[in-house]
Amino acid sequence: MARARFLVIGMVQGVGFRWFVRRAALRLGLRGFARNLPDGGVEVGIEGEASAVESLERELARGPRLAQVDRVEKYELPQEIVLPKDFETR
Repeated sequence: MARARFLVIGMVQGVGFRWFVRRAALRLGLRGFARNLPDGGVEVGIEGEASAVESLERELARGPRLAQVDRVEKYELPQEIVLPKDFETR
């Protein structure tokens, strides 16, 4: 299992971005969360098959139609971070 934390920077709040991530994650068989950050970005914590995590990373860079993604930063997600059993938007 692969785990990753993504920070998505750009115009990604108020455009359905978290719901876009949820649909993509569930379709790819991933579990985790997406939440808005105070700085206007979106944080995504994810776990699943490595190929599915890579696919989600590409989808994050594209975003939904109304979003403008400037960049996606990928970080390691420590094992101490407990993820939900499926996918949550926070």
